[in-house]
Amino acid sequence: MQPTHRSRRILLPVKLWFVYLSLFVALGLEYIPTGRMPGVPDWVAMVLAVWCVREPLHIGMGVGFVFGLLVDVGLGAAMGQHALAYVVLAYLCNNISRRVLWFPGWQQALHVLPLLLLAQGLMMIVRLLAGAEFPGWSYFLSSFTGALLWWPVSLLLLLPQYQPVERDDNRPI
Repeated sequence: MQPTHRSRRILLPVKLWFVYLSLFVALGLEYIPTGRMPGVPDWVAMVLAVWCVREPLHIGMGVGFVFGLLVDVGLGAAMGQHALAYVVLAYLCNNISRRVLWFPGWQQALHVLPLLLLAQGLMMIVRLLAGAEFPGWSYFLSSFTGALLWWPVSLLLLLPQYQPVERDDNRPI
C-alpha cells in the first residue's frame, strides 16, 4: 500500500534558468518596501531554502552568498548580514535535503522553520553588533510566515517539473 501523501507523478529534471528566475523574482519581492511590517516573509531565504532542499547539487552556499549580497545592497543593510545568513541557511538545507523530502509538505515546513529562525537570528546578531537596536520579538514572525508558506511556494516552484499525466502503455513507468 502506498502512502496517501505522496504524489505518483515523476518530476522532470530542473531547469536552472527557472531556478535563477525564481530567485530573482524573490529578490524583487524582497525589494518591495514594506517598512517594519511584521510577518512579511524573507522571500529570498524561503525560495533559496526550497531550491537547496530540492536541488542540493545545483544550488548551494555560493548562490546564497551572491543573493545575500544582492539583498544587502538593495535594502541598504549592513554589508554581509544577509550573505552570512543565507550561506548558513543553504549549508543546513543542503545537509537535511535527503531527509526532509521523505515528509509531506507541512512536516517539511516544521523542519525548515528552525533554519529560517536561525538565519533571522544571525541577521539580528550582525545588526546588534553593528550598533542597531533590538527590533523586538515580532521580528521573528517572518520565519513563521515563511514556514506557513513553505508548502504552497514549493508546489508553485515545482509546477514546471511535473510530467503530464498522459499514460503511455509502451513505457513501464
